[in-house]
Amino acid sequence: MRMFGWQKKLDDMVAQLRPDLSRESLGVGPDFPGVAPNPLLSSDARKRNAELRTGVLALGVLVDWREVGGDGRPRVVLMLDVETADGISFRGVADEDLTITELTRLAPGQTLPVRYRPAVMDHYVALARDADPARVRQLADEIASRKRS
Repeated sequence: MRMFGWQKKLDDMVAQLRPDLSRESLGVGPDFPGVAPNPLLSSDARKRNAELRTGVLALGVLVDWREVGGDGRPRVVLMLDVETADGISFRGVADEDLTITELTRLAPGQTLPVRYRPAVMDHYVALARDADPARVRQLADEIASRKRS
């Protein structure tokens, strides 16, 4: 899709149709590849999602979210301020399919476990639904103790 400038045209079209999903609106820099109009049809998005499922655990504080559609389940772009075990902070963006119940429970300031790819650092994260609650508490304690120091 990158050949002959099609990717730029697609990015421009998405920015016009959904300005709330622009890099500026999401709070990320120019290196952010953007939100895929349909991640199921994008090989890059499928590969990224597979890598994120095995990514490194971090904590994200929910800043805001945007509903972007979905078939049967709401597809939502979540913006999170992410803290890693290594002390790195960044604005993370998660593209998730949520249940109606999960959607109604979203609240700014809520802390959620996420996974990210340290080797890529492209702002993409994924909710870590499989995370061990004991490991999440341990990570939260590590981050809190570092902030106190």
